[in-house]
Amino acid sequence: MNLLCWYENKPLPEAVEAEKRLYPEGIHGALAQLFRQEPDCCVRTAVMQDPDFGLSDELLNWADVVVYFSHKHWREIPDERVDALQRRVLEGMGLVLLHSSHASKIFSRLMGTRTQILRWRENDEWQRVWLVAPAHPIAAGLNGEFFVIPQDETYGEYFEIPQPDEQVFLTTAQGGEVLRSGCCWYRGQGRVFYFSAGHETYPVYYQPEVRRILLNAVRWACPASRRSGWPDWAREAEPLDAAPLS
Repeated sequence: MNLLCWYENKPLPEAVEAEKRLYPEGIHGALAQLFRQEPDCCVRTAVMQDPDFGLSDELLNWADVVVYFSHKHWREIPDERVDALQRRVLEGMGLVLLHSSHASKIFSRLMGTRTQILRWRENDEWQRVWLVAPAHPIAAGLNGEFFVIPQDETYGEYFEIPQPDEQVFLTTAQGGEVLRSGCCWYRGQGRVFYFSAGHETYPVYYQPEVRRILLNAVRWACPASRRSGWPDWAREAEPLDAAPLS
């Protein structure tokens, strides 16, 4: 499995020191270290400061799955690169979007809604993540009905996303919010998973349950095989049979 970990790499000024302490190689680096533990994963990383904003055709054509973490600077990704990313998803590439990537252009494009809309608060609060589909592949290996993230940024409804094709997790927060926090969609030939946990100022991506979810998610999103020959535009079709069936 070819896996691309993409990161915006522009933390807010007040988050720079905390991120350096928690994720010295960046969030993309921490995620890459996790996935490189899997013997069948070939992992590359990219950031927005790279050529083509880290979303070159070469990288996208190479990747089976992109793990995507963006934040405040999502507007800086040009539409041409979003088009390329969307095209690869529709062709079959998997996309795993994390935390603040809910606001990204690509997520809004694939969902067809204003995915930026939700409640948020950063106040060192615990989050209880409920398994609402415990038999789903992304929940494999998790024990119990829920697990607790000791501190994370709080997200809450109303979250403007379309009805998920499959909902795996529901999160309740210390302050009373609730969020559809782990959701799956099928878009074209590709699979999309959004997971809300994780923030650059909290060690969420080192928590065993979260790491298990991420490992499961990339395997769920990965296409079973590389397909070629799919049409990319409507075309006039010739009859499949020369004569009617009798």
